[in-house]
Amino acid sequence: MTTTPHPELPLLGKTALVTGVSRRAGIGFAVAVRLAELGADVFIHHFAPHDVEQPWGGDDLAEVRAGIRRALHEGARLGDISLDLAADDAAETLIAAAAGLTGRIDILVCNHARSGGDGSILDMTAEVLDGHWHVNARSTLLLTRAFALQFAGLAVGGPPRRPGESAAAALPLDEFVTGRVIWMTSGQIHGAMAGEVAYAASKAALAGATPTVAKELLAHGIILNTVDPGPVNTGYLDPETTDRPLDDILAMVRDTPFGRFGRPGDPARLIGWLATDDGRWMVGQVLSSDGGFAL
Repeated sequence: MTTTPHPELPLLGKTALVTGVSRRAGIGFAVAVRLAELGADVFIHHFAPHDVEQPWGGDDLAEVRAGIRRALHEGARLGDISLDLAADDAAETLIAAAAGLTGRIDILVCNHARSGGDGSILDMTAEVLDGHWHVNARSTLLLTRAFALQFAGLAVGGPPRRPGESAAAALPLDEFVTGRVIWMTSGQIHGAMAGEVAYAASKAALAGATPTVAKELLAHGIILNTVDPGPVNTGYLDPETTDRPLDDILAMVRDTPFGRFGRPGDPARLIGWLATDDGRWMVGQVLSSDGGFAL
């Protein structure tokens, strides 16, 4: 859909799919709200069974929907689906459902993640590693593939390209490149994440693959960037619902520039900007939105 840019609603006429939107305290909810505020039609994915197994628990999905709906511009639409992204056919199912909202998806934000049930390298099993890989990395790659196929109208198949060979891009790129994909990585790019080997490995795979996939997608009119949101408190850093010892973390955060943990709206503002035309010069980057925490 081609629309005239609106200075206050730069995503008007665009459709965004945001995964992992199950809780109002989560980053996914904040991202969905921000994209709605910028004018987008929004389709959200959630999988509440994962949340209810965590110390911070689940949320009322009706209230999640209502919160996003309140942020929508007049006439914009909201859709949603519950889906386990570990399933082999989950990517195609989700992209088809989201595209059904308006006929097309322009923006994909892969915010979902499996956490919990992790451990040290001595605790690792094939099952633990596969569980995190399937949800955090494999599903993100397959969702990106399915998104790109529908966005660019590509057919599946054809001869495989050799290493280093790219598809021909239409020009000029400023007009051609209108799709956006945003992946989410984590703090493993800055240092150790003790006791989270499977999670860190699956997220590191996305950070590492970002330049490669970004270069490939650019030829099909899509910009990919990856965001490390830093330590954002989505409930796992509250004393009553944390899944880790907090004393050292609380002492550390007091010495950071802002003196607080991140809030979901902090990375959501960055992701919203990346989704607009103002962010189109940022390509293939792994961006940390951490308020100086890594300093």
